[in-house]
Amino acid sequence: MDYKQTLLMPQTDFPMRGNLPNKEPKMQEKWDEDNIYEQVQKRTEGRPLFVLHDGPPYANGDLHMGHALNKVLKDFIVRYKSMAGYHAPYVPGWDTHGLPIETALAKKKVNRKKMSVAEFRQKCAEYALKQVDNQRTQFKQLGVRGDWENPYITLDKDYEAAQIKVFGDMAKKGYIYKGLKPVYWSPSSESALAEAEIEYQDKRSASIYVAFDVKEAKDVLDGDEKFIIWTTTPWTIPANLAIALHPDLEYAVVKVSDNKFIIAHEMLETVSSVLEWENPKVVKTFKGKDAENLVAKHPFYDRDSLVILGDHVTTESGTGLVHTAPGHGEDDFFIGKNYGLEVLCPVDEKGNFTDEAPGFEGMFYDAANKDITQKLEEVGALLKLEFITHSYPHDWRTKKPTIFRATNQWFASIKDFREDILKEVKRINWYPNWGETRLYNMVRDREDWCISRQRTWGVPIPVFYGEDRTPIITDETISHVSNLFRQHGSNIWFEWDAKDLLPEGFTSESSPNGTFTKETDIMDVWFDSGSSHEGVLAERPELRRPADVYLEGSDQYRGWFNSSISTSVAVTGKSPYETIISHGFALDGKGRKMSKSVGNVVVPSKIMKQYGADILRLWVASVDYQADVRISDDIIKQTSEGYRKIRNTFRFMLGNLHDFDPKTNTIADENLQEVDRYMLMQLQELIERVRYAYDHYEFSTIYHNIHNFCSIDLSSFYLDFAKDVLYIEGEDSIRRRSIQTVYYEIITNLVKLLSPILSHTADEIWSYIPGVEADNVQLTDMPDPKEISNKDDLKAKWDHFMEVRDDILKALEEARTEKIIGKSLEASIKITPKDEQTKLLLENIEHLHQLLIVSEVEVTDLKGAKEYDHVHISVEKHAGEKCERCWVASDTVGTDEEYQELCTRCADIVKEHYANVE
Repeated sequence: MDYKQTLLMPQTDFPMRGNLPNKEPKMQEKWDEDNIYEQVQKRTEGRPLFVLHDGPPYANGDLHMGHALNKVLKDFIVRYKSMAGYHAPYVPGWDTHGLPIETALAKKKVNRKKMSVAEFRQKCAEYALKQVDNQRTQFKQLGVRGDWENPYITLDKDYEAAQIKVFGDMAKKGYIYKGLKPVYWSPSSESALAEAEIEYQDKRSASIYVAFDVKEAKDVLDGDEKFIIWTTTPWTIPANLAIALHPDLEYAVVKVSDNKFIIAHEMLETVSSVLEWENPKVVKTFKGKDAENLVAKHPFYDRDSLVILGDHVTTESGTGLVHTAPGHGEDDFFIGKNYGLEVLCPVDEKGNFTDEAPGFEGMFYDAANKDITQKLEEVGALLKLEFITHSYPHDWRTKKPTIFRATNQWFASIKDFREDILKEVKRINWYPNWGETRLYNMVRDREDWCISRQRTWGVPIPVFYGEDRTPIITDETISHVSNLFRQHGSNIWFEWDAKDLLPEGFTSESSPNGTFTKETDIMDVWFDSGSSHEGVLAERPELRRPADVYLEGSDQYRGWFNSSISTSVAVTGKSPYETIISHGFALDGKGRKMSKSVGNVVVPSKIMKQYGADILRLWVASVDYQADVRISDDIIKQTSEGYRKIRNTFRFMLGNLHDFDPKTNTIADENLQEVDRYMLMQLQELIERVRYAYDHYEFSTIYHNIHNFCSIDLSSFYLDFAKDVLYIEGEDSIRRRSIQTVYYEIITNLVKLLSPILSHTADEIWSYIPGVEADNVQLTDMPDPKEISNKDDLKAKWDHFMEVRDDILKALEEARTEKIIGKSLEASIKITPKDEQTKLLLENIEHLHQLLIVSEVEVTDLKGAKEYDHVHISVEKHAGEKCERCWVASDTVGTDEEYQELCTRCADIVKEHYANVE
């Protein structure tokens, strides 16, 4: 007889294979059709507001792995908060101005010289909006839920108007000024850069030691000496106007053959070695301050080089004397100002020498290094030339070297309100903790922020000039320009004349006849995105300032985190965020930076097409995102295995709930079997750990806890032994319904806990769970851990049982290895407890053989069996026949006259089954 039809085998249409690449796009379409974002917002309306403010990705190109990591982390948080008692709107945003878009159009053969500035800017806007659409589609494919139809975009009219307001508020407080200063300048971009736009890369540079003849020795020197400076930028020598000494350092006149050189005394050994001096002799020493206002000769120009004093001079490298070119260095500029030196900058915006550097006109600065060193050698001033590789500032857009170049720029004076920023930095929450120190140090060392750019595609600096070039920034002009931008967009700045952009009837003392001009520079894109607290948080009615969380990559400490807090504190006195969370960079499987040239780039779209978005999301949840993270095909395969284990666990439970109606079949907690109550208690502890991890943004803790619960607590124990009850017992057996009740609790709670992470799979599972009330798991709340009666006693008893079970599993495995048994159900075991606690435990657990998945267990007092941690165990093959229905070996097989192949337990169940069928 075939007894399979008498078994209650699992039944479910929930597929074993995820088939995510095909299934997820259909689910996303359904979310759009159902307006799931709006449904969630409506359901949570009136709850405490939680705002995660989206830092705008740049609208250019397809998504890379850093984008995916960032947006998925944000989605975890927003989805969780909306299920955890909060109203959590999510407004995505895009940064749409800046050089890369100008460059992209140039590559597309857009000839900006054949069109007006306004026409070119329109082309930029069109390109940016296409990029926004492309990236929006890809973000939605990741399963990220948000107000995708109403994002914020920095080129929007309202956003630009709000940005002008921020600029005006800062100007009104005196934080905005125009001045001549050396700034990071990118010849490749032909624009000034802010510190946030600088990245350091290795560069090979000429290292030269240069002698400057003394011209005016006064009574300090004899007049035949030479000052020695050291520099790695020979191209700045034409701009030299001074030599800086430290006032408190001791300097030595060193005689070498027929020459007398001046260096810092303590550098004698180092310099002697580098310059290969033989028998150098110190003939005189003096303090740096004694040499102030001595004069040296420029090596090849008929120009003086003044000896000045500066605390920035050190003896860490070089000679203790610093070549000073006020037009090409920040320290040089400020110290030169003190001495009334000219700000000489003989290099133009393209990086080419002007006629202020005779002999080198038209040469690109870097190419001129060779000619300048040759000139120094010709005049006998070059003492040493070698090449070094050192870390050097590069333009992070073009990846090409920058220079320091003095130009007239607009600045935000951070130092004027720096202390207020630092107080806010100390007040807010940081994940990880070191973020506080990182931003604090950046702000502490920041003086001025260069906010002007000599580009076309950006928000114009809203400044007018009178005839005498006096800048005009008033409440009236700022308000008027802001309103014009809100109405027409910022392109009108380039379409209208200055007089038409000014308020009607505007007059100014600086332009009595009404002739006005306007600023042509645009604002730094970090000022754009850094104004989002005003343009988005303060203006969108569903949001608020400050936001609860800003979450971005660790490069944003110098970028968006920095510019946002700078503009916000300047305008409101407060930080725009309460919490900062930062994540690391996505690297390849070997920990290397991804690079097209290396061929190690892992693209999100490829992973989604091959494995599905939920696998990518699970990878994000599995890594320590606060450090740099690795991804490769092998790592994704491992993640896929973890997903398969979780999915199969859910499938098994769904299959065993096919005949369970939670309304009629649920067993009350107090009537549950003890092992089921124990598993219910384990679930509550899991809920507590996972909720804590969500609240502290510890997503890998969530993944590992749930994965372990599925693998160890469920698959290896609870789901495994329960088969002998779920399949074998009668449909309404109290033991069977008790297990199903707990399965139902586990599956509904686990799906909710996983919903923020496995957004597609959780929705799919939810649709197969019998009796759930909400149409979608996204429209439910996170479970709270509930109290289990006699929890402590229950935990102590069953935790100890699990330890004893480990001993028994070892013994069974050894018996298998020794060929005593095959499958564990062939085993009959005798257990001798080593202590009274274990004895009482084993004697008071019902159905012990079922829990251990063996055919017979006997608890004895006999010694001599193999010893383990808690028990002595002997394993034998059971002498009885195997029951054809439950596969348990039993002495009762064959004792029932009607069902000879069955044990008495199964025979009774089968008789009842047929009786019910009849």
